[in-house]
Amino acid sequence: QVQLVESGGGLVQAGDSLRLSCAVSGGTFSSYYMGWFRQAPGKEREFVAGITWTGGRTYYVDSVKGRFAISRDNTKNTVYLQMNSLNPEDTAVYYCAARSGTYSQSSALYHYWGQGTQVDA
Repeated sequence: QVQLVESGGGLVQAGDSLRLSCAVSGGTFSSYYMGWFRQAPGKEREFVAGITWTGGRTYYVDSVKGRFAISRDNTKNTVYLQMNSLNPEDTAVYYCAARSGTYSQSSALYHYWGQGTQVDA
């Protein structure tokens, strides 16, 4: 059974940085396309960032380009989301997700999800 566990969320001031981590177990991490999503109160879950199997390509929603960076370490079965210059619009529960396949921004196409970590800015 594949499990994803996020960590690193918290309460920060506007302009601060946080790094989220997502540890994956029970599957072949290096074969998964990984994504980060977020959901703010009263809003739908939205795609934030994604990374291919090798980490060679990354994708971002426009609102975080230049501020957020997704990366992965296949030796540690972990994906990261470095978030800089946080602002109140970034406040949300952040989820990591995995899918077998290629790039997608659709949450419906992801097979595995973490429990989420709260970010308040």
